Order: sequence, then structure tokens, then C-alpha cells
Amino acid sequence: MSRRVAAVVLPMLGLLVVLASWWLATVVFAIEEFLLPSPGDVVAAFGEYPGYLLGQAWVTLLETVQGFGLAVVVGIPLALLIVSSTILERTIYPPLLALNAVPKIAIAPILVVWMGFGPAPKVLLVFLVCFFPVVISTASGMKSTPAELVELMRSLSCTRRQEYLKLRLPYALPQVFVGLKTAITLAVIGAVIAEFVGASSGLGFVIVSSGASADTALAFAAMGLLGVMSIVLFYGFAYVERRLLPWAEAHRP
Repeated sequence: MSRRVAAVVLPMLGLLVVLASWWLATVVFAIEEFLLPSPGDVVAAFGEYPGYLLGQAWVTLLETVQGFGLAVVVGIPLALLIVSSTILERTIYPPLLALNAVPKIAIAPILVVWMGFGPAPKVLLVFLVCFFPVVISTASGMKSTPAELVELMRSLSCTRRQEYLKLRLPYALPQVFVGLKTAITLAVIGAVIAEFVGASSGLGFVIVSSGASADTALAFAAMGLLGVMSIVLFYGFAYVERRLLPWAEAHRP
């Protein structure tokens, strides 16, 4: 099997195994639909409310993309600053670690109190979830630049800007993409956590409201859409990485 075919067939095979195991468990153990709906029940729930579910998915997707984009715009320049100055690194890292250690689900109600029930607290929570992996991966990638290459650039009288733009940043890009792919999946989780608290739309709101009415099939349909959204976003970044960094792909085992 060629590598391209395996890249498509194997994930599909894994998904089919999960779905078959799920369906078999509901049949063998005779699990009630309100406890664990079968894949067929979930598909039926989606078929009953396709427009509604896709509309709520669009709301969650917008919050996810906006918060993630904000994390990239702020996080990568901050990582550049951290790498460029030991003083900044020692000053900024402890607050970053402390911020990352705070459970985001504990912050969500506070953000609603501060910013209301609109999309702003959702976007900010997604930003907080994504920010740390973007900063850490970018800074780690830049620090991994071989010292002999840095010394070579400096011996050629290059400026600090040239050193970062022509050596450190390109060298760090594979590591940056690792952080981006990690952050984009966390972004979906962050958006849903934010929607659990004080939201009137989005897939997180659908899960909460359908769970309250014991419509678990609808809740699973919403979770299925979240899974699809995460897969599409993750593999979208993987595709962009392969197109932009073919040399990194060639060195991957």
C-alpha cells in the first residue's frame, strides 16, 4: 500500500472500527437510547435538524477561528521577544505558566461576568487555551537553532533581524506547526467550554440544552460535528505544513 493511500485508508478504517464497536455495544448490552444512542440514532437526529445543527456549528467555528487567530497574532511575536531577551524570558515565563495552569472552565463564568453573553468571552477563552502552546512551540523551535549556524550568520555580519527572519524562524517552522496543530484542536474544546456557560447558540449550547431534555442523540450529533470540525482544522494545517515545508516532511520518519 502506497503512503498516500495509507494516509486516507487507515484513518477511515480506524473510524469504521470505532463506529462498529459503538453500534455493537449498544446492541449486545441493549443500552437504552437516552443513555447511549447508536450511530444510527445519531445520524437520524442529524437528519431531523440538519440546518439547525450546521448553523450552531458555524457559530462555534467562528469563535474557534477568531480566538485561534488572535492567539497566533499575539503568541508568535511574543515568542520572538522571549527568545531575543533572557530578561524577558525570565520575566514572562512564570506568569505564562501560572495562566496556563488555571483551569479554563473556572475562568469561563468570570469572563461572562466581565464581558456579557456575546461572542467576546468565547473568543477570549479560545485565545487563552491556544496561546500557551503557540508561544512555547515557537520559542522552543527558535531556541533549537544550531549554535554553529547562528555563529556563522553573525560572522557574516548579518543583523539581528536577518538572523531571526532568515535562520531562526525558518528553522523553527516545523515546531511552530506542531504548536499550531495542537492549539487548533484545543481551540474547539475552548469554544465549547465557553458555550457551556451563558451561551444561547453554538454546539456547546446544543449539548447542554439537549442533555437537559435527555435528547442524547442530538447531543451526540453535536459532538460528532465537533469531531468533524477538529479533524478538518487539524488536517487543514497538516496540508498547509506539507505544502509550505516539504523538506520537513521528507525528514519525518
